Amino acid sequence: MQAGSLRSPMKEIRDILRLYELRRGEPLALATLVRTHGSSYRRPGARMLICADGARAGSLSGGCLEEEVARRALEVMSDGRPLLMNFDTRLRFGCNGSIDIFVEAVREDFLGELAANFVERRSCRAATVFGGDELGTRFVGRDEEVSGDAFIHEIEPAIQLLIFGEGPDSVPVRAFAEILGWDVVEADQPAELPNHADSRTAAIVKSHNYGRDFAALCHLLKLNLPYVGLLGPRKRRDQLLNAVLDEGIAIDAEVFAPAGLDLGAETPEELALALVSEIQAVFTGASAEALRDRKAPIHGWNVVRCRPVEACPTSAP
Repeated sequence: MQAGSLRSPMKEIRDILRLYELRRGEPLALATLVRTHGSSYRRPGARMLICADGARAGSLSGGCLEEEVARRALEVMSDGRPLLMNFDTRLRFGCNGSIDIFVEAVREDFLGELAANFVERRSCRAATVFGGDELGTRFVGRDEEVSGDAFIHEIEPAIQLLIFGEGPDSVPVRAFAEILGWDVVEADQPAELPNHADSRTAAIVKSHNYGRDFAALCHLLKLNLPYVGLLGPRKRRDQLLNAVLDEGIAIDAEVFAPAGLDLGAETPEELALALVSEIQAVFTGASAEALRDRKAPIHGWNVVRCRPVEACPTSAP
């Protein structure tokens, strides 16, 4: 039984899809981290796309394995045979563990459908089968059984961040969100806010105008968002939320006010970091505590099904 991450690295997937669109029709290989033992820099589900000329997108480690994986991927592109690589990171790379990386020729239908899912903000479930008769990565149904040794990856849409109100912190908030691969929607008037939102949507209300913030909250709090952040002091928060309740609007969303983690923020850039960090913690279910104070392993794992890999061709560095 192997532990694996069900959370998708949004920026990595976007980078892979961007390179795929540029190199569509060329020989390509997809490398997926399918299993770890002990500590590792990345978790199962990390992926890297490799082109025949060495160009690549995504990562599998802290940068110590990628060159070797890219070199072996040329063999996969040449003969079409998938490859399972094992790296004992205790001996060569300073980590206390080992990882298995599955390298396969790219199936255009997989990356093409993944790109469509991202655009349409659809969740999907991918199985990377690295042992058995049907090796490779493909989409599977929610309740579909997968035969063979497989890593199952739940790929969710990117976080969508609604920013209501302009201000000096808008530029760094947008910059941080884009670095993380989030979708950003900005609005300056309540009527510009979307009428529907999914469970991967967060909102920050920060027009610093009481009337506009009130109208925006009346709109957003009906959408049952997992995160609605409101800038300003507690007294202003209480006034606004009481006014919303007086309008007969139930507060179904999770309201974070004053918004942001306590990072001692003063400048717009520091405030943006505090806001984006809080949103990241909410969507990943993280505690936002200092890692040095964490008693459990750094990475919290969700269980996925894997079996021994003897049936799959292996490669040791």
